[in-house]
Amino acid sequence: MQETRVFDGEKLRASLFNPGADRLFVTFRQRVAVAGEFEDRGPVKNMTRHGYAHLHIQPRYNDWYINGETKALSRDLKDLTKGYEDVCAMGFSMGGYGALRFSTALHLKRLIAVSPQYTIARGVVPHDRRRKEAESFDEALGDLIRYGRHDLQGVVLFDPFRKMDLSHALFVQAVFSDLQLCRLSCGGHPASQVIREGGSFWDLQSLLRDGPLTAARVLQLHRSRRRQSPTYWQRLARVARQRRRPLLGAAADAGLERLAAAPKKGQ
Repeated sequence: MQETRVFDGEKLRASLFNPGADRLFVTFRQRVAVAGEFEDRGPVKNMTRHGYAHLHIQPRYNDWYINGETKALSRDLKDLTKGYEDVCAMGFSMGGYGALRFSTALHLKRLIAVSPQYTIARGVVPHDRRRKEAESFDEALGDLIRYGRHDLQGVVLFDPFRKMDLSHALFVQAVFSDLQLCRLSCGGHPASQVIREGGSFWDLQSLLRDGPLTAARVLQLHRSRRRQSPTYWQRLARVARQRRRPLLGAAADAGLERLAAAPKKGQ
């Protein structure tokens, strides 16, 4: 499917696929280990095959989308998206912040935000190791109270055992009160890792498409996949040790042993 470049800056880029659709699905690049180049990205077929256009927004650097091109991108997004009947989005970590920051410009209605940051401002998160990547972060330009769509519907997924992610989730809900908090224990960062390990993100995307998009349905999906997730049991064992819960630790170890003893697919 051909890409239509709808914003092509030095620091920000937006690519559109299946532009003739009347509904729009938006994704955002999350923080990457090595920044400095734009990624090549194709469409999310789970959405385009069901009548959605797909818009992918990405920064060249891990700057949380806040730079000298932010305002220009916002203006272009506002013009681009006003003709769509429905706009929904999904974003992970830094990408979750991006979805919240551009939610008004995008005319965004529904969002799945996975372990999003509320801000990277020094005064709020002074000890975040990611601060070094965003030294020039403009707190005013990145203000979610000013630029976010406060009646946005959807869910915020996070692992409650990750204290910083819990703090960010509570900050987000304080501003976006219609977003439901969804605690995915031992889901990691981003908190969808257990869901991903048990299959794909298609089920999450389908909640945006077909609904209902509720925290209860996402939690049910997490629970249905955690039994077969080594990541879940490993993290649960670590939490049990940290909190001195020997019975919980024994249950986690038993879960890992069961998975190790289970026959592999194709055997």
